[in-house]
Amino acid sequence: MTNAPAPMLQVNALAKRHGDTPVFEQVSFETQRGEFLALMGESGVGKSSLLNCLAGLDTWQDGTVTVAGQDLAQLNDTQRAHWRRHAVGFVFQAFHVLPHLDVAQNVRLPLLLVHEAAKGRGTPGSAPELSARAMDERVQAALDGVGLGALGHRLPRELSGGQLQRVAIARALVHRPPLVLADEPTGNLDPDTAATVLQTLVQQVRATGATLVMVTHADSAAQRADRVLRLTAHGVVAQPPFAAQR
Repeated sequence: MTNAPAPMLQVNALAKRHGDTPVFEQVSFETQRGEFLALMGESGVGKSSLLNCLAGLDTWQDGTVTVAGQDLAQLNDTQRAHWRRHAVGFVFQAFHVLPHLDVAQNVRLPLLLVHEAAKGRGTPGSAPELSARAMDERVQAALDGVGLGALGHRLPRELSGGQLQRVAIARALVHRPPLVLADEPTGNLDPDTAATVLQTLVQQVRATGATLVMVTHADSAAQRADRVLRLTAHGVVAQPPFAAQR
């Protein structure tokens, strides 16, 4: 008898409130390593707040979030920050690139943070330090992977929206995190560009073997996922495969 692999992400009875007002409650689900999970739901139901909880960026009142066996509630704020540097990649809707840094420098930032975290002691799951040459090679490989290998010297203002989002994807994956979180990553793009960017994101995440959890309103994006969950104020429900809805 073989043991089933441990889930990459486990969320159990998670609840978040603002004062007495619940944002969501009784949210429970698991994802396996390498799985692509899409989270959908009505506006204002707390999808982005849930994603922030999964990254340890936000707090919650009840329940647990466990990533690769690490219970985030057991970490203090400093430990969570150090854990997040190597364990999580985040792709934002608004890109969040630094305008005064060129493309390569923007992508390199997570590696610099991992390098600094590796100097600490007692950080859960801390990654080894990287040499400057290893960082350069990682950055170039990440840019090549999203089709921007020749644009590392450009500043963000010289790029299109689709190119900026691909920079954000390269930055999220350059440190090879086991968990990638994406918050409406194609929400600011036209449909054709959105399709290209989403394909790039999925291909690159698949190539690294990471788990991807993506918040989206778009059926066209969610139908690329292995599973789709719909978030409500009182938990999550599995959504039938898109093919079954036709």
